[in-house]
Amino acid sequence: MATFECDHCGKCCKSFGAFIKIERKISDRDYYCRYGITNELFPVHVSAEYADVFSLFVPTDVIPNACPFLRNDREGTGYACIIYPTRSRQCRDFRCYHMIIRTAGGEICGKVKGRADLKTSDDNLAKLWKEEVEPIPRDNPAAWMRAVTSLLEAHGYHAEPVE
Repeated sequence: MATFECDHCGKCCKSFGAFIKIERKISDRDYYCRYGITNELFPVHVSAEYADVFSLFVPTDVIPNACPFLRNDREGTGYACIIYPTRSRQCRDFRCYHMIIRTAGGEICGKVKGRADLKTSDDNLAKLWKEEVEPIPRDNPAAWMRAVTSLLEAHGYHAEPVE
């Protein structure tokens, strides 16, 4: 099983954040937030390296529906969660993809997101997915994963579920 690795694209935080609201300020870096779907209240702490950025918080500077704790990372190459060590359980459990697909040489050539949406630049894999994987019934996720893994391996690919 593969381990999920965040690439800091910020897509999840740009939409998922619509459900995270700051409910109460405890200090300049400590807040209580509420996750709107479950109504769960959780404490967060703004990381020291981003304290200066958060103190400059202006709501209009944030992408609509983004998490209030999403900022550009220090390298300018992606996004950073400035409460990462204290983020909510929902954020900790979220995976934007649930399977990676590798070539026979071990290179990642695809990721499966959502129910069964393949993201790939490999034309052969895309064609195989469209013609042979998409028709596989998805009513039993474990059986679907076994069937897809077996099918892909028969065509020289290696599929790994992501934990």
